Amino acid sequence: MSRSDLVLYSVTDRVALVTVNDPDRRNAVTGAMSAQLRAAVERAEADPGVHAVVVTGAGKAFCAGADLSALGEAAEEGLLALYDGFMAVGACTLPTIAAVNGAAVGAGLNLALAADVRVAGPYARFDARFQQLGLHPGGGATWMLQRAVGPQVARAALLFGMAFDAEAAVRHGLALSVGEDPVAAALELAAGPASAPREVVVATKATMRVTANPGSVDTDAHSTAMRTELGPQATSARSPEFAERLAAARRR
Repeated sequence: MSRSDLVLYSVTDRVALVTVNDPDRRNAVTGAMSAQLRAAVERAEADPGVHAVVVTGAGKAFCAGADLSALGEAAEEGLLALYDGFMAVGACTLPTIAAVNGAAVGAGLNLALAADVRVAGPYARFDARFQQLGLHPGGGATWMLQRAVGPQVARAALLFGMAFDAEAAVRHGLALSVGEDPVAAALELAAGPASAPREVVVATKATMRVTANPGSVDTDAHSTAMRTELGPQATSARSPEFAERLAAARRR
């Protein structure tokens, strides 16, 4: 596969569809994919004909997390490169929907959480997985999960390994709804901002970011969480325990 094909981009009816596209590797995030994801988000923001963004995964998985080899070799700069794409989704000025068609694991869960709304397919699975890998959460996962589902369920996911199928995700507020075709359901939902004046859509999202926690902007909170997690995650990624679990995962 060409490196330029790791993220696909198309626009229909004022909605940009962004697809992470490495299905043979279950759309595992690499630095190259992350950079292309940021470029796709920025392309949508720069186009006055785009009012909303839908993010999904090619094949059966949404995103199986960061490439484990890249994680094992990553210092803090490398981790930042892996995070960059979903940080762009999180900071996007347009409404964003994650159409979670399959497994969203680790950094893939972060990608789903970075969107404003998540629509789950019948085979969706939301799984933090960090602790099971011997890895500290990263990319603002601690903040994003608590924002999405509250402290108790977030702790169940990050400390106790709780994963969520589509129905459980809706029950706990992690996903808005379940759709047989999550991309179609997401596009239908995106028709709302697509039919509204773009300046109203952008202003409404900006206002909600401020009023969610008066005195700050939620993108600042995400960035702070990501930076807070960065050192502990980099340390855990260099640990012998992570190396052992990485080797075991490669043998499977």
